[in-house]
Amino acid sequence: MTAEARASRRGGREARRTIRTAPNVEMLPTLKRGLPVVEPMDAEQVERMHEASLAILEEVGVVFRDPIALEDWRRAGADVRGERVYLDRGLVMELIKTIPPEIEYFARDPSKNVELGGPKSIFVPMTGAPYMRDLDDVRRGPTIADLGTFHKLAHMMPALHSSAHHIVEPMDIVVAHRHLHITYSSMRYSDKTFMGMTTSPKNAEDALDMCDILFGPGFLETHAVTTGNCNGNSPLVWDQVMLGAMRAFCRRNQPVLCSPFVLGGANTPASTAAAVAQLNAEALSALAYTQVVRKGCPAIYGHYLSTVSMQSGAPMAGTPEISLMNFMIGQMARRYNIPWRTSNLLGGAKVFDAQSGYESAMTMMAVLMSGANYIWHSAGWNEAGMHCSIAKFVVDAEVCDMGYRMTQGIQWDDFDEALAAIRDVGPGGHYLGHPHTQANFERAFFIPKLFDNNSIEQWKADGSKDIKQRALEHARHLLGEYQEPKLDQAKDEELQAYIERRSREIPAVDALNDEY
Repeated sequence: MTAEARASRRGGREARRTIRTAPNVEMLPTLKRGLPVVEPMDAEQVERMHEASLAILEEVGVVFRDPIALEDWRRAGADVRGERVYLDRGLVMELIKTIPPEIEYFARDPSKNVELGGPKSIFVPMTGAPYMRDLDDVRRGPTIADLGTFHKLAHMMPALHSSAHHIVEPMDIVVAHRHLHITYSSMRYSDKTFMGMTTSPKNAEDALDMCDILFGPGFLETHAVTTGNCNGNSPLVWDQVMLGAMRAFCRRNQPVLCSPFVLGGANTPASTAAAVAQLNAEALSALAYTQVVRKGCPAIYGHYLSTVSMQSGAPMAGTPEISLMNFMIGQMARRYNIPWRTSNLLGGAKVFDAQSGYESAMTMMAVLMSGANYIWHSAGWNEAGMHCSIAKFVVDAEVCDMGYRMTQGIQWDDFDEALAAIRDVGPGGHYLGHPHTQANFERAFFIPKLFDNNSIEQWKADGSKDIKQRALEHARHLLGEYQEPKLDQAKDEELQAYIERRSREIPAVDALNDEY
């Protein structure tokens, strides 16, 4: 018996309407790009950029503020002088050759496994917001329950392939214990892949231990299940906390994003091309180090890009130079045949307004045309990352769905049937009732759920709602329909026991928790 038939027997028209209006939460598969990428540098310029970056590594060097990393580099044959490491180009290129060009991520639900690298990409929500705008659009500090709300929404968004980790910071959990509860929330409320905490080496180990519980002992040794992010201190510094977390992930064979943090004009030269040369050198130094730790472990060329207002010193989103840098970084990552990460749908506005939308759209179009693989911060980012907006989160997720459709490229599978419809309809007719239209209208043209395209009369009749109002109503509806993908009871109990034990072992006042 079909769902429609069962609904008809249970409740008639209202039950059938419930089925028709139920949200579609089936996750889209890995995005496989069908459009050409934008490559503003010619082959000679790519090599010029490459040579400039290697010259920085050889002649300027990179500071590794970590005794373990310095000893690792000495054993690898690098020129180590104090904390500064001078990297021979031959050594760097030999090391990065062993980074896998593609990664398959394994999710709790195997149907939600995804792939990364080459033309394959995934969308990942934003993380790290110390504030949120809630279902009433009130800006406030988040709680662990609020983080769960975002993980539930991420679980229900078809174009989001991950639940990330601390989309918002749960301020009601002490800092030293947050990573445990954040990781559990990622695992509990969604069965998609997720990110692992790298706020300290010990926190990284805890997150990976929890992954061992979820997936079973030994699984991580041969399967990627989570992603770590390690930010550099631009210009040209990697610190002990990030390097310790990086080692934790590499030793367990889990992918890590090697992410210089660009504030163009502040911690890079005031030049788009030279900023990319510095960033490329920083990324190469960290990527090479992952292979010193464990040859062949997966790693991702990462970065965070913004330019700085020379009027206020504030980071800016959606500027032309950020788009150009994304195009250029894509070319460099492809030259090295390494998957790469970028940031998506970034807004600097303080509310979900036109500025926020324009900045986000400007960023996303460049990201999609740059060929990025790990497309992070894809939902909710506003106020330069200071808050995550529920309204923007659900709209951004739908925009990712639109971007997904566009980036797949042109579909030709029904071309002949559609041409035949032209002959059937002929001059002066219309296609609304034609069998081809009836069979294809749902997939032929994307129909946004949150954008209003009705007449102004219909818009007024529906309450004259703006995009923020519609988005918040949609979020409430989604949360009302949410069904938790239940953890295996034994694994759930083991995870909770682990959290309780580690919470007893980690002093609550040990906010940094960075000893390793």
